[in-house]
Amino acid sequence: MPEFRILDLCDAAGAIREPLWLARAETVHRQLRPDLPADYVAKMSRVCAGGGRVTLALHDEAVAGLALWRCHEDTYSERGIKFYVDDLVTDESQRSQGAGHALIEALGARARALGAGGLTLDSGVQRFRAHAFYFREGFFITAHNFKKQLV
Repeated sequence: MPEFRILDLCDAAGAIREPLWLARAETVHRQLRPDLPADYVAKMSRVCAGGGRVTLALHDEAVAGLALWRCHEDTYSERGIKFYVDDLVTDESQRSQGAGHALIEALGARARALGAGGLTLDSGVQRFRAHAFYFREGFFITAHNFKKQLV
């Protein structure tokens, strides 16, 4: 398995401190979220200013994977702190090489440091390979996610 370097792109206030790495991560992020707006850096800057954080897994100084996450106090999660992973994606050309596992390990350490009792994420019902990965990583299904379209 290759070695991965984990890089956090945001400072504690949510400012992007590694803008060049954010730009390099765009193509990997779009593999999961192809409908992100054209001005990716501006969008991600707003997401991070609103509480989102971006963590990358780097291999040979290339982006192998990306996690977009946030941590906040709630009334449901263990210990009252929810560590939610909005997006977790590895580059299609590097799947099953350990980048996803490296990100999960790094996010777990960050969640523990922030007082969370676990990691939470949603995954589209059609993403069978992702689900198999999550089960291998120790995730289990705790709820159904419901959505109502507003017009």
